[in-house]
Amino acid sequence: MSLDFENSYSLADRVLHRLAFATRRLQIDFAETEDRGLADIPLRPPLFVTGLPRAGTTLLLECIAGLDEFATHIYRDMPFVLVPQFWNRISRSFQTREQRTERAHGDGMLVGTDSPEAFEEMIWLAFYPKRYDGDSIKPWADTAALAELKPFLANHMRKIVALRRPHGNARYASKNNLNIARIGALGNAFPDASIVVPFREPIQHAASLLRQHRNFLDMHARDDFARRYMAGIGHFDFGANLKPVNFDGWLHQTEHRDPLTLNFWLAYWCATYRHILTQHGQRVILLSYEQFSRRPEAQLNSLADCLTLKARDAFVANAARIKPVKSYDVSAQGVDERLATEAAALLDELEAAALR
Repeated sequence: MSLDFENSYSLADRVLHRLAFATRRLQIDFAETEDRGLADIPLRPPLFVTGLPRAGTTLLLECIAGLDEFATHIYRDMPFVLVPQFWNRISRSFQTREQRTERAHGDGMLVGTDSPEAFEEMIWLAFYPKRYDGDSIKPWADTAALAELKPFLANHMRKIVALRRPHGNARYASKNNLNIARIGALGNAFPDASIVVPFREPIQHAASLLRQHRNFLDMHARDDFARRYMAGIGHFDFGANLKPVNFDGWLHQTEHRDPLTLNFWLAYWCATYRHILTQHGQRVILLSYEQFSRRPEAQLNSLADCLTLKARDAFVANAARIKPVKSYDVSAQGVDERLATEAAALLDELEAAALR
């Protein structure tokens, strides 16, 4: 999704997207017709990148997607993400050449139709629509069986592998920020999966989140289709669609409930990473965004070890494109001291457990 969202989608595009968003259950049923022959495609250990936005999740996805041993969603999968093989056949005749433009976040990252993107949440939205009805999202229990979703998601992974890497034995990889709400359940459903969770210095992270929330509020006010699009793909991180994950009921306990304040995002940061620290284990890899940007070669090498990558050299070569994290000039005035102290303590725990 480009920065110039209003001019990126024609009337026909918008109608097609609305049709796709309105027929999720029908697509789930139709997806079974794509399942024939999938048994021959082995499901190798998947890779899930998740965490609060603005901590390098997209950058990590791009580093991973460039390797032949991984397969990811790309923009061309839209809008019928739930039936990727069917949509690929239908859309092949009118696909256009890729033109890369700055994405809607206004952060300088360029995207095109072949760029990897976060569309996996559309599957969860289709299977658990009532979880998104309120103004927040309740986390999935670690013991959630995911009985109906698991076989669908497993076959969906196989389809993405077949589309992206038809001649290889690739692994499915995704970036999905809302997977932070279900790390335990996801790990139990796919016990051989790797889950990479980046984190960032809390005050800087909160400032970046606040800035992006304001950016999307402005965009959604200008163009209602932009709001519908983001909601349709399950992106509830910012703007008029904001639905924070209510880890351990923090939204009912905090006094900072205004998302136009830094303290709200700092409280959300604390609730999120406090929860993630309880999930940290063999399958969860914590990654410091600051360390990743300062020592990219060393961090990529360490991550290659954790993920048992074959194309280590190609992966580590991404170090050349990684730039220092943008720093915000944040005034300490008005920052809740108790929150700042808690955040600093959590950051110490995260850094102690993070990738070296």
